[in-house]
Amino acid sequence: MARYVGPVCRLCRREGMKLFLKGERCYTEKCAIEKRNVPPGQHGKTRRAKLAGYGLQLREKQKVKRMYGVLENQFRRYFEAAERQRGITGETLLQLLERRLDNVAYRLGFATSRPQARQLVRHEHFLVNGRKVNIPSYSVKAGDVISVRPSSLKTTAIQHALEEVKGRGVPEWLSFDMTQTAGRVMSLPTRAQINLPVQEQLIVELYSK
Repeated sequence: MARYVGPVCRLCRREGMKLFLKGERCYTEKCAIEKRNVPPGQHGKTRRAKLAGYGLQLREKQKVKRMYGVLENQFRRYFEAAERQRGITGETLLQLLERRLDNVAYRLGFATSRPQARQLVRHEHFLVNGRKVNIPSYSVKAGDVISVRPSSLKTTAIQHALEEVKGRGVPEWLSFDMTQTAGRVMSLPTRAQINLPVQEQLIVELYSK
């Protein structure tokens, strides 16, 4: 499966904001945005060019792609699926991305970042409604229960992430039961519950040209 394997801090610097791709490091002074918030490359220290039109739309698309860890063809398929559904296309697009199993595992606190959650899903550490699912793009539904496999409860990465979630909390559309090490999808996320600093309408405009 294709995925980005380069330096992730470079992606945050390119977008000029934290994309939270390195877990705990993103919350410390070691974060690249805290240390040097300039674009990567030899011309990074020069003044940022003012974006308009296509440039703004492209940067917004790249930002969302990188947050959720999807590549261009897959992202376009999400957009086409959002277009076919009723409602506001941009909001539906974000909802589809939020419902990815790797994102839900991250939101529940089973991982400290989406890339780590993706790896844990691929290694079959999670159950959905009691069944093993190892597909990061699996789309959860309202009522689904996501839990850690009993044999994976002692995994260091998961134990560490669960300690971190105590201070981070979980979104309103999810619930988490620490005693069962499981979370439930209470409802599909609304735009207000998807706390991301993105302008999804710009992505719709980009793909609608």
